[in-house]
Amino acid sequence: MSTGVLLFNLGGPEKLEDVRPFLFNLFSDPNIIHIRNDALRNLLAWFIATTRQRKSRGLYRQIGGGSPLRKITEGQAVALSARLAERGFSSRVYVGMRCWRPTIDEAVTQILGDGVTKLIVLPLFPQFSVTTTGSCFRYFRSLADQNGLSSKAQIVYVDAWYDNPLYLASMAELIEQAIDGFPDPKPERVQLLYSAHSIPARYVVEGDPYLEQTQKTVDLINRRLGSRAPSTLAFQSKVGPVKWLEPSTVDVLEQFGRDGVRQVLAIPISFVSDHIETLQEIDILYKDLAGKTGIAEFRRAAALNLHPKFIDALADIAVSRIKSLDGEAVRWPT
Repeated sequence: MSTGVLLFNLGGPEKLEDVRPFLFNLFSDPNIIHIRNDALRNLLAWFIATTRQRKSRGLYRQIGGGSPLRKITEGQAVALSARLAERGFSSRVYVGMRCWRPTIDEAVTQILGDGVTKLIVLPLFPQFSVTTTGSCFRYFRSLADQNGLSSKAQIVYVDAWYDNPLYLASMAELIEQAIDGFPDPKPERVQLLYSAHSIPARYVVEGDPYLEQTQKTVDLINRRLGSRAPSTLAFQSKVGPVKWLEPSTVDVLEQFGRDGVRQVLAIPISFVSDHIETLQEIDILYKDLAGKTGIAEFRRAAALNLHPKFIDALADIAVSRIKSLDGEAVRWPT
């Protein structure tokens, strides 16, 4: 029996010329843009990609001309494979990106070629949203049904893992390390700003559990920290005119400035790897805004990336599912 673990992420353009096709892939996803008519949705995606590409290329230039997400994710896969081997599980780890390369299609081709008979599908999104985990699951399921993988392998899906103790411990550890670097490192003097990727508010009304799970994540991390530092949850990366989750990170930072807050630690709560939202949006855009509002010290907690305890968390999640596979039928998340 051959066991595999498939890591999902959205991906990111690695070169400036990748930006336009990446944006098209992103916004043509029916889980991102809820338009049932494929032709109309693709037309809108083409329009968004065409009109936004110049601005987006400028942002990617600020972080070196491309996203490091693929390199980091492939590093996480290598580290996870090694950690699983240390625990006695010989499992190959695959990477599939929903909107860029290596694609989910490429990963499934590798999985079939390797004769995997037990597969753990593990999205690199701690909290479930139809826009991320849901999108990856839906596309993978369709592909697995088409090429026969569904009948050749036992498949277990990990829909959320925001409450995994090792994940929470790794987040708390990175936050504590960042607090120690402030001029006044007393926790009660550092305002924690948890910044999560936003989604359209109506998705939550329609049943998306992302907001509730993100709020629970913040609460669980704060408990580990001892709740000494004041904290706020805000949302970033809004696109388009529809109502998105609030408050926005921009609005919260401006309010901090008006309130006289002088030390702010931004925490990328829904991201496990550095990419455009951490390296440009938080590190450059929000840092500049914080300075203009009078916040003297604005810093960001490091992303999890290859943090050893985070890799332990992924291994813990994978091992628990591998052990559950014997006799378990394929399950699809509701």
